[in-house]
Amino acid sequence: MSDTLADKSQMDPSKRTWLIATGCAGTVGGVVAAIPFVRTFQPSERAKAAGAAVEVDISALKPGEKVTIEWRGKPVWIMRRTPEQLATLEKVEGQLADPNSDRKAYPTPDYAKNRHRSIKPELFVGVGICSHLGCSPSDKLQPGAQPSLPDDWQGGFLCPCHGSTFDMAGRVFKNKPAPDNLEVPPHMYLSDSKLLIGEDKKA
Repeated sequence: MSDTLADKSQMDPSKRTWLIATGCAGTVGGVVAAIPFVRTFQPSERAKAAGAAVEVDISALKPGEKVTIEWRGKPVWIMRRTPEQLATLEKVEGQLADPNSDRKAYPTPDYAKNRHRSIKPELFVGVGICSHLGCSPSDKLQPGAQPSLPDDWQGGFLCPCHGSTFDMAGRVFKNKPAPDNLEVPPHMYLSDSKLLIGEDKKA
């Protein structure tokens, strides 16, 4: 015989309490189980840092070596130039489109508006994206004649997309598709071995 509405209202109070308790426990359990699932949708630490400054340890960077780190989704080069590489900067100035970094499309910070385009002469910090169409230039650090490069090449970078060339300070050569030098991002030294990309003392 099926229960009538009157019969349901006469339900044993102890049974009713047990049903409510198990129902609540199930709800709490469902919430607890959902927490790890929700966490998977939270941004990763890397994503959170996409717009933040990035600290880099450069203590192991040897003369002639270059490392690439990511800042705001861009490749940023950090290169410790040799004395020979620094010496090429003056030699090529007559061949450059903007040797003093005066163009404004990618404004160069005041502390990098010098021949070596850096705070410390030996350490170059630049965004590795060509100012033409956004390709990433390749290292052509070895001086001398090479394919797609002049016979008197002093070392620098070549954009493989349309042939723009840059010197060891990221300055673009004349008569190339790239309209500007490579960007120098805001940066500062926290110590002799720690570099902060994305902030400077003015920030």
